[in-house]
Amino acid sequence: MADPAEDAVAEFVAVMRRLRAECPWKQEQTHRSLVRYLVEETYETVDAIDDAEATGDFGNLAEELGDLLLQVVFHAVIAEERGDFDLDDVARGITAKMRRRNPHVFGDPAGDLSAELTAEEVDERWQRIKAAERGGRSGQDALPSELPSALPALLYADKALARLERAGRPAGLAPDSADLGERLLALVAEARAAGVDPEQALRDAVRGRLG
Repeated sequence: MADPAEDAVAEFVAVMRRLRAECPWKQEQTHRSLVRYLVEETYETVDAIDDAEATGDFGNLAEELGDLLLQVVFHAVIAEERGDFDLDDVARGITAKMRRRNPHVFGDPAGDLSAELTAEEVDERWQRIKAAERGGRSGQDALPSELPSALPALLYADKALARLERAGRPAGLAPDSADLGERLLALVAEARAAGVDPEQALRDAVRGRLG
């Protein structure tokens, strides 16, 4: 018996293929032209998550995730037309990645059990496996190539500090610096030390003021 979720996804892919074939606006779109919508829908989904956590109403989140799924399928259909890849390739790729990067769940030659690992240990193993997949790049060489510069500044700083920590390179923070950027970076480091997501902490503070 077919999985209803699979049927729903297959139906949506068929809808997007037809729209791509019959809708003039959708026929004109390219990977590049859709970037702005992918970014917009991502941020709208973030807002929906914040709202859902605050109100307990997750209906809008489901809708926004649908809009985000639209972007994924739209890109996959465009790629399918070009003969580059299709949605099945996308799904197979991420499935294989999850299996490789979670050996504590899907099997581990070392025989580790998931119950013996903390969340921090799982993350450390994930990072080691990721580095191995990318040719063992780490430290300074990994920073410019693996961090998208378009990330929000706080998230960018958080990830950069994490990379420096794993590389054993002190960041040389200056919390009392006259430079505002240096003080902001020190605050990000303070949040990391406290186990706080600085991006979300600032979003919550701003929403609290505006609410």
